[in-house]
Amino acid sequence: MHAHNPIIVALDCDAAEALELAHSLRGRVAWLKVGMTLYYARGPEIVAHLSELGFGIFVDLKLHDIPHQVAGAAAEIAKLGVGMFTVHASGGREMMRVAVESSRRAAEEVGVPAPAVLAVTVLTSIGDADLAEVGVTLRAADQVALLGRLAREAGVDGVVCSPREAALMREVFGEEALIVTPGVRPAWSEVSDQARIATPAAALAAGASHLVIGRPITSAQHPARAVDRVVSEIEVELAEWR
Repeated sequence: MHAHNPIIVALDCDAAEALELAHSLRGRVAWLKVGMTLYYARGPEIVAHLSELGFGIFVDLKLHDIPHQVAGAAAEIAKLGVGMFTVHASGGREMMRVAVESSRRAAEEVGVPAPAVLAVTVLTSIGDADLAEVGVTLRAADQVALLGRLAREAGVDGVVCSPREAALMREVFGEEALIVTPGVRPAWSEVSDQARIATPAAALAAGASHLVIGRPITSAQHPARAVDRVVSEIEVELAEWR
């Protein structure tokens, strides 16, 4: 099933639960996301275990520091053989540029494919009022546009943005770029702690290449069935819109 499945399942849990979920999702999805909670607990070890199960790994640490520090961190992540990792676009053009350069060089040194570097624009939990509180006068959509264009100039492979900005980012980056959208909630999901969300089908129709979905799948009684339900919802909605 997973050959054309755009879902990235977010494993925001401990290692034991992550491995149990991974085993239950084999054959259902191609990608798993390792975020801060899991990575800070088990680091490269958990990435290796999940990779051995055949998944592509998206390491979502949102690197944001001086360029020298980010270059070093990006190199170490690349050596793990992951498929994607994130940096914060707000770290600036040079920081993003060195993340790309360092990760590609490190991957080549150890003989693994270079990971895609994704720039996080504005977190999906943040709205216009939240940006104003920290001194950003632009609306969220305009801030995403500004950071997305900067990220493209820095040479990253794509962005992480909310579904609401996916169409704009697709326009900025072109057809080959990765547009990864968290803030994706199936129509039947009761989880709603993010400000800028959309259904899976709506995110894909807007230009997303991958959908990050966590608790609607991982907290389900049967995670594999929840994946099937999401896939069915996507197929039905997209068919209706055609």
